[in-house]
Amino acid sequence: MPLRQYDHAGIDGLMYLAETTKHEWVGYSEGQQSSILITSPKEVSVMLQRYGKLRSPALGREATMILLKQMRGAL
Repeated sequence: MPLRQYDHAGIDGLMYLAETTKHEWVGYSEGQQSSILITSPKEVSVMLQRYGKLRSPALGREATMILLKQMRGAL
């Protein structure tokens, strides 16, 4: 992820996604004073789209390793 990212798809906090044995998706969102299990396919779809947006700017495995080695060498 970029070192300076002021807004992003995960700004609302933690979220968990899981696929059931029946291939249905559920979501779970947790905050400081509340948590919610999300089973509505429409709402879970929004969470899956956000997850995709979070993943898209992330570096791949090899690029991450190169970046970490460069950062370690700079210390």
